[in-house]
Amino acid sequence: QVQLVESGGGLVQPGGSLRLSCVVSETPFSIYAMGWYRQAPGKQRELVAGITSGGATKYADSVKGRFTISRDNAKNTVFLQMMGLKPEDTAVYYCNKVRSVATMTPGDFGSWGQGTQVTVSS
Repeated sequence: QVQLVESGGGLVQPGGSLRLSCVVSETPFSIYAMGWYRQAPGKQRELVAGITSGGATKYADSVKGRFTISRDNAKNTVFLQMMGLKPEDTAVYYCNKVRSVATMTPGDFGSWGQGTQVTVSS
């Protein structure tokens, strides 16, 4: 079973920044398109950022221009730099595989990590 361990969340004021990290046990990690998902209370999980194996990225309109996804294949890690945070960004954030970054089609390894809570509030 693939293990995904997210970290870096916390409580931040509106306009603040956070950097999330996710370590993935699956190898070879470098061949997978990866993404960051989030789930707010009472809402479905949504894909907000994706990165291909080659490093091309795509974002949901709600986070475009504020979030940046990146990856370090040597460390089996994917990152999400979040800036200009808004209260509506409050959610549990998860990383997992993406079926298609071009069409922002979700996917998964058959398992999910525990996620990391991001709360944006004054």
